[in-house]
Amino acid sequence: MDLLALADFVLVARHGGFGTAARLTGRPKATLSRRVSELEAALDLRLFERGGRRLVLTEEGRALFERTSILLSAVEETAASIAAGGATPRGRLRLSTPLLFAQTAMGRLAAGFAARYPQVQLEVTAEDRPVDMVEEGYDLVIRVNPDPDESLVGRILMRDRLVVVAPPGLAFPDPGDPVRSVGRHLGEPGDWPVRRPEGGATIRTHPTLALSSLVMVRDAVRAGTGVAKLPISLVMKDLAAGRLSQWGEVEGSEVALWALYPSRRLLSARISAFLDFLREAFPNGTPDELSAFIDG
Repeated sequence: MDLLALADFVLVARHGGFGTAARLTGRPKATLSRRVSELEAALDLRLFERGGRRLVLTEEGRALFERTSILLSAVEETAASIAAGGATPRGRLRLSTPLLFAQTAMGRLAAGFAARYPQVQLEVTAEDRPVDMVEEGYDLVIRVNPDPDESLVGRILMRDRLVVVAPPGLAFPDPGDPVRSVGRHLGEPGDWPVRRPEGGATIRTHPTLALSSLVMVRDAVRAGTGVAKLPISLVMKDLAAGRLSQWGEVEGSEVALWALYPSRRLLSARISAFLDFLREAFPNGTPDELSAFIDG
């Protein structure tokens, strides 16, 4: 198999077309097309479905891309490291993070990392949906309480917990009395079991407002709309300043923020550097440390 043709195939597959790959890399479009055609002929397989504005991988093409892109990236990183005379972090680092973590902490973290490692091109996407790291080309994914995945290696960055917060001055309700609540979905009515200094209690809620961002939920509670379940790290400063009051910790609400990366891939210098940078920012992994990154 022609490894140069294979590398060009991975390049085209990653960028979704010959034209885009040619523009981003400076390679002639005709050369890329010829190399891929030669690879298809050598394998006796059709790797792309042609005809639309964007190339689509066939089933065989997708399998080849998933199995070879990681290996080729590792080879490129090793060659670059040797050429540079060491393991200096360099190249592109694609990261997917939860929306709340991105909104509250990732801006400062990314700026600090970029200043320390100017040869790394960091690209951060904020999203809460599950992602396919290999197919979508992510090097590192940060998620809250992720489902087990044998293809990924993970480490816990920090732990957090949920508390029920309310506008200052709003009295804790009598048992059974509903209270207006704010959340990410209107279909979240019900009873919230909480731990309070005087013992366990249950808050009966009546959802009145749905907001897609927990930052917006916090701001709505500040404005007096109702109560909400929010991470303690997000509201710690508001509680200290008296902008919110705490009604209790939500039972069984402990959460962990994980950093995940493909287990089949050798850990590159840039991924290791970013993981070390996160560990430096949050050495104990406590909500207090995350709160320090959140603007009041």
